[in-house]
Amino acid sequence: MDYSLLSKTEAVPEAASMIETFRAIGYNLETAVADILDNSISAGAKNIYIERIWNGGKTIVTIMDDGLGMNSEEIVEAMRPGAQNPLDSRDINDLGRFGLGMKTASFSQCRKLTVISKKTGHHSAYWTWDLDYVAMTHKWELIRWAPEAFTNALDEQNSGTMIIWTDLDRVIPPATSVDDIVAKQKFSDAWARVKSHIAMTFHRFIESKDITIYWGKNPIEAWNPFCPDEKKTQHFPTEKLFFGNNRAEVKGYILPHKNNFSSERKYKDAEGMNGYPAAQGFYVYRGKRLLLAGSWLNLFRKEDHYKLVRISIDLPNTLDSEWQIDIKKSTAIPPLSCREQLRSYALDVRNKGMEVYRHRGKILKKKAGINFQPLWLEKKKGNKWSFVVNRDNQLIKDLQEEAQTNPKHAISMLLRIIEESIPTPTIFIKQSSEENMQKEPFSDMDTALILEMLQRMYNNLTASGQTKEQAKAVLKTIEPFNNYEDLIDEL
Repeated sequence: MDYSLLSKTEAVPEAASMIETFRAIGYNLETAVADILDNSISAGAKNIYIERIWNGGKTIVTIMDDGLGMNSEEIVEAMRPGAQNPLDSRDINDLGRFGLGMKTASFSQCRKLTVISKKTGHHSAYWTWDLDYVAMTHKWELIRWAPEAFTNALDEQNSGTMIIWTDLDRVIPPATSVDDIVAKQKFSDAWARVKSHIAMTFHRFIESKDITIYWGKNPIEAWNPFCPDEKKTQHFPTEKLFFGNNRAEVKGYILPHKNNFSSERKYKDAEGMNGYPAAQGFYVYRGKRLLLAGSWLNLFRKEDHYKLVRISIDLPNTLDSEWQIDIKKSTAIPPLSCREQLRSYALDVRNKGMEVYRHRGKILKKKAGINFQPLWLEKKKGNKWSFVVNRDNQLIKDLQEEAQTNPKHAISMLLRIIEESIPTPTIFIKQSSEENMQKEPFSDMDTALILEMLQRMYNNLTASGQTKEQAKAVLKTIEPFNNYEDLIDEL
């Protein structure tokens, strides 16, 4: 197309409306803070300091690093929306993509974003996005303003950057009193989740000592979802996924059963922010940075019996487009070309993880050093499965013995034991993994035996004064004989 032949006109976005759109991209507090930390890491920071200064509706949050820093012109460029083209090639360690992260993350939580920065050999400089000013002027303009208490915050450093959030309207209602205990507790709880999210998202950086992230004065400890220090954690071979000249890597882990963790505290720590069932699934990394935690990527459903299964996927930043990495760096969608390979690999890990979950009784057998006597046995005939009472269990044998002298008590005890011990979790697992393969009641029982039971009950009913028709009608309402109306009619 020859664009020189066409008329043109500018269509500049309306500033206030566009920024309000930025605020609605979908960040939460955890992902917003993580996006700010990405910039610090990309700037070569070794130390990052996060502070929350509670003051009710005037609460301030600061994130300071000792990275390369920026001069005044570079700050302006960094604060310009879309400062980076997502199609441009980037350094392998660059955690950004769209040139929007710092701005959209900050706008999602506050109305004033201030950046103070200092470059080696330069004085500190600062600029602020004030959404109230933009709403009033409808102009894409920064203001040279910073909270007075922080204008000299970087004077003792050779270089670095401080991000300041004020007017945190999405976190704390502006009219909140400093003495509002309930609001303060909610604020504290929200930031506790942020701390946990940081410990998880940047655990590789923390473990390798590339960075130290301070929560106030104390460094945040890494939370590794794969529990590599636990002796009973199972490690699966790494498998490669190829995308032209690029490749990703997949590696599976099965966490130990609770009984095999080194301590109760370690088991509790390993469940993560939302518990074991939520933590199962894929963990997608871009470089050392965790993008997505605990998702089966629409390949499987989350089910309790896979709660010990976690699988890492390592991507280079050159695959952002193929995996549809979003602005928030919290969503990833695997390309069609690798979905079947991912599914196949995950199926193997999931099946072995289910076995760890199911067979926790084997641990007791090993510890006891004797033959374990299950009360229920899994029985398979053809492709149909069922669970039957183990007649060789000593308890069953004792009840059979007692039935000779005290049948009423023995039967009562047997029924109670069956009620209390039905292997519901295992049945649920079997039903979900082998759907429509459960044996129907009495489907393989000799018809003569069923007729014998029906006849006995029929005789008892007629002997009690019921007519033949009434007795048959009653039998047709008793489970499982309601499935054998043809046999009842033959009586």
